[in-house]
Amino acid sequence: MVVLNRIYTKTGDGGETALGTGKRVPKDDPRIEAYGTVDETNAVIGVARLSAAANLDVMLARIQNDLFDLGADLAVPEEEGQSFERLTVTDAQVTRLEREIDAMNGELAPLRSFVLPGGSPAAAHLHVARTVCRRAERLTVTLSRAEKVNPAAIRYLNRLSDFLFVAARFANLPGPGLTGPGDVLWTPGANRT
Repeated sequence: MVVLNRIYTKTGDGGETALGTGKRVPKDDPRIEAYGTVDETNAVIGVARLSAAANLDVMLARIQNDLFDLGADLAVPEEEGQSFERLTVTDAQVTRLEREIDAMNGELAPLRSFVLPGGSPAAAHLHVARTVCRRAERLTVTLSRAEKVNPAAIRYLNRLSDFLFVAARFANLPGPGLTGPGDVLWTPGANRT
């Protein structure tokens, strides 16, 4: 599937890189921006996993694998007459995120204010991942206006940002076996005087 025996190739020294099809494009091509930001989302999730509870870590590990699927989906543009099957994100992956969101959300109190990013280390990193994921989603939507993009890829990113928000709240739950401080809530106008 993937063999990496040499890390530097010098083929990108001129500001171009190859898509999964082999086609060379500028490194700031919208497609590269989109899947590069998916990769960035994955990296931030990796940092969040360092302080996540075991049950959340299992979900985040699956998501990291999904994000490689999503990167592959975006890295290989769908073209007429392709002789190979593209790896794509599926609606089943989106549905799994929805089930996990619902399960975590079922343990959370309803929100009465906006949540400030922070609390436990895991929650803080998950909020960073959420904002990077939102950027990946925006870039993928921009790409979809110019080129064909798997609609499930956009749905996955949208649902993933929701998952990361709920997961951050979940990581802040106080209680037996949990170390979270609870939600960190915004107090409108608290510091105006």
